[in-house]
Amino acid sequence: MAIVLDSQRGLFEIPDDVAYLNCAYMSPQLHAVKEVGERSVARKSRPWEITPQDFFEDSETARELFAEIVGGEADGVAIIPSVSYGMAVAAKNVPVEAGQSIVILGEQFPSNVYPWRELAKRTGAKLITVQRPADHDWTGAILKHLDESTAVVAVPNCHWTDGSFVDLRRVGERAREVGAALVVDAIQSLGAYPLDVSEVRPDFLVAGSYKWLLGPYGLGFMYVGEEYREGAPIEHNWINRRGSEDFSRLVQYEDAFQPGARRFDVGERSNFIFLPMANEALQQILAWSVDNIAGTLKALTDRIGEEARGLGIIVVPAEKRVGHMIGLDLGPEAPGDLAARLARENVFASVRGRSLRISPHLYNTEKDVERLFDSLTRHARLGAG
Repeated sequence: MAIVLDSQRGLFEIPDDVAYLNCAYMSPQLHAVKEVGERSVARKSRPWEITPQDFFEDSETARELFAEIVGGEADGVAIIPSVSYGMAVAAKNVPVEAGQSIVILGEQFPSNVYPWRELAKRTGAKLITVQRPADHDWTGAILKHLDESTAVVAVPNCHWTDGSFVDLRRVGERAREVGAALVVDAIQSLGAYPLDVSEVRPDFLVAGSYKWLLGPYGLGFMYVGEEYREGAPIEHNWINRRGSEDFSRLVQYEDAFQPGARRFDVGERSNFIFLPMANEALQQILAWSVDNIAGTLKALTDRIGEEARGLGIIVVPAEKRVGHMIGLDLGPEAPGDLAARLARENVFASVRGRSLRISPHLYNTEKDVERLFDSLTRHARLGAG
């Protein structure tokens, strides 16, 4: 059972006069992660101290930590630079034929749209865009479009604009029934919302580290289902080949890959700065536990939703959204520069689509919520939507 955690603000570098409610944009850095990064930068000044073993140890630690967060095994984890890279791997490997369909969400983030548009164009498949349902039930809307003609369903765990929930377990079950591949963009949920790959059973699940995983920008992870672990990578680098640990034998070119999803690792995956930072962040998330993070943030967004409704603001009902993010639909009368107005008062949130997206983390407090609504009352023309 999840417990509500005390404020963890002291672990982050956030001034007292800043209400940062924008983790879905980019997380602040933990003090400990920043310190690891600073030490890691200094290592390059003394390259003679970096050993061949160092090219493998941090990456294997990262695989193990990420696998623990998603409830999988390390052999299923690839280290990638971005969500778009992972989606390119998925698009290269899932079988799609002319006349079949690829299902995505309306107003989905572009990195999980462009690869499927290109794949549909190349194969003659039909791209089906599920439009936003009036009742906020994305899961039901997706399921209506899945049938025996579906080749791929590429969806997130929650909509990036307002946190509307997608039940990946139900979508995954239906995808398997019709023989479709399930590709998940988990960047806006993983680390703040529980996800177990043994239940969801995605074929590919991708997440960047710089949002809810509290890591650096430019590093991400991909979990690959067993059926696709013998697939084709989108690049061929030296370190993902069998025997690459022995640098003296690298010119004895090897066709076989390292085991599991390691074949999909990006070149120069042994990033001596990013990987130690990501590992420190993943360890902290595991120490808090994703369940506790989710429960704590839900208590905060539930309060935001209740206060917003009291002011006439439309919000997605709690049962139809994840607990770590909430969208406030302020209506057409809200100023176009609302986010900038709030930022001038040190209140930080994002406008995405129709929503003012509020995405707190454990560094936020009740005081931050009070500051948010104090600023909104002055700037948002409340009640117009």
